[in-house]
Amino acid sequence: MFFDTGNLQSLIVSFSLNVLWAVIILAAGWWVARLLARFLRRSLTRADVDPGLIGFLGNLTYWAIWIFAIMAALARLGVQTTSIIAVLGAASLAVGLALQGSLANFAAGVLILLFKPYQVGDYVEIAGAAGTVEEIQIFNSVLLTPDQKTVIVPNAQATGGNIVNYTRKGTRRVDMVFGIGYEDDVLKAKRLLEQVVAEDERVLPDPAPTVAVLELADSSVNFAVRPFVRVEDYLPVLFDTTEKVKLLFDREGISIPFPQQDVHLFPVE
Repeated sequence: MFFDTGNLQSLIVSFSLNVLWAVIILAAGWWVARLLARFLRRSLTRADVDPGLIGFLGNLTYWAIWIFAIMAALARLGVQTTSIIAVLGAASLAVGLALQGSLANFAAGVLILLFKPYQVGDYVEIAGAAGTVEEIQIFNSVLLTPDQKTVIVPNAQATGGNIVNYTRKGTRRVDMVFGIGYEDDVLKAKRLLEQVVAEDERVLPDPAPTVAVLELADSSVNFAVRPFVRVEDYLPVLFDTTEKVKLLFDREGISIPFPQQDVHLFPVE
């Protein structure tokens, strides 16, 4: 048996060229994917687009171009990409049925990025967790609690329940309750509480703060003090007001009662 060395050499040259072109296509695809993803992130950042959406679109662009380059390289090598696409489609269906929870999280992540019930930097309460949104990923939302704990919430759980966004309106009401004794002057205590609120420059004039008798409790007359502040001033105003009220009540002779019981003893012969 004789081999046609001319045909063998042409096949080797042709295959080598196809391999070279496949490598070039992969390298070019990888370079273009990185370049376009970086360009898209910079353009969206300059356009002041939500950071969560920037990361999502950047990753989606990168992987879409990279997969297209891989399919083009395989086609250059003579691989039937149609059969590969069919196999991948069947495999995707099987994987999708096995990963319904992950797909639900992915769909919820897309909805969050589109409708924006919360954004990066918002202080929210979702799925029983409260904190500042650090990142909105494809499958999860990352929260940072005030005590510096990182909470990872699946997106499906975030959209499947109530979402409380404390940042959306830019203001927040500080709810405080202060009690005085029944023997103290109610009008004087109310005037002192209004003075504390009025002297704080961080309290917003509109909506107007509320200082009113809330209830006649078992051992105290309770006042509701509810000023509106900017979101970033919520905790400072809460802490400072509580301290100022205690010092002012002590100086003005207003008592702050604590729960107590009177025990009566009766002698028995």
